[in-house]
Order: sequence, then C-alpha cells, then structure tokens
Amino acid sequence: MSESAPAALVLQRRQPDQPPGAGPFLRLVLSAEERSRLRGHRLSRCGRDLVLQLERGEPLRPGEWLLGGAGDPPVLVEAAPEALLQVSAAEPLPLLQAAYHLGNRHVALEIGPTQLRLLADPVLADLLERRGLAVQPLEAPFLPEPGAYAGGHDHHQGQGHHLPHPLPQHQHGHGHGPQPGPQD
Repeated sequence: MSESAPAALVLQRRQPDQPPGAGPFLRLVLSAEERSRLRGHRLSRCGRDLVLQLERGEPLRPGEWLLGGAGDPPVLVEAAPEALLQVSAAEPLPLLQAAYHLGNRHVALEIGPTQLRLLADPVLADLLERRGLAVQPLEAPFLPEPGAYAGGHDHHQGQGHHLPHPLPQHQHGHGHGPQPGPQD
C-alpha cells in the first residue's frame, strides 16, 4: 500500500500573533510579490500543499499566521531572501533624489533612514551609480513600502515592516486614484 500525501491545507484566516496553544506549525516562505497574492496554491517550506483562500486586501506580512480548520497546523509567513540592491550615499540629499527618481519609475522600494533597497536591476544599478550613489548587491528579505493607495496597516508588533505595493508596476493612475488590477 502506498502512502498518500496529506490533503491540501486550505487557509482562510489571518492572525497577527501565534495562535494560543499552537503546537507544530508550517512555514510559508514568500517573496514580496508572492506575499501580495492572497489566493492560490503554494508550498510550505517542507513541501506541504497549501491553498490560500484569504480575503482580498493587504499583502501578507512576515510574522503573520495563517489558519485553516480546527486541528490543522497554523502556518507562519516568512519573507524569502531576494536579489536586491542596497543604495546609500554620504549625504541624505542624493538618497532622497534617488528615491524621487525611482518613485517616478514606480520602482518598489524599501526605505530606511540611511539606505534604499530595491529588487536587483542592472539598468537601475547603473543609473544610481552614475548619480554618485553607492550600490551594493545583496541577498535579503525585501519589505517594500506599501505605496500611496495601500490603505492603512497596523504595526501591531512594532516591527516597522513595510509591505509591497498592491498594484503591479505597470498600472498607475497619476492623480486619479487607484486603478483596478488583478488580485489573486
């Protein structure tokens, strides 16, 4: 007799804190873009089939818990390491100018007090280096700003995490409010 894989775990609820009395749990490691898709099949870190059927809204946050039915293990959301560029400058003004120019290109940014992070892109790396900025490639979780139309979110755990922009980069509505886009 062959052993069959466990049935897909259907996740329908989000919870900011670890469920009380939670025993073993699964880990769901996702990129910034993947954290914005709230529906569809995913695989846990150990290979368990997960089906997200979450209410549309804010992207998943690293540290957030996803829940299925009674008796199902909870699932911890984690940020996957991604190929990034870390941008810094000796003075704040060039960094602010870089953020302005990247924002005009609808580039998702993680903004820190002394640096910017963005997904690795050789064209943007060249542009930033030509502006005199220090550009360092690195592999790390990407926690970009949510963007102007993302709505409020709660920093309930004081982590200061930033969320990915909810709209694909090719959609924008300069002054006309958010444009509808696919959400899955």
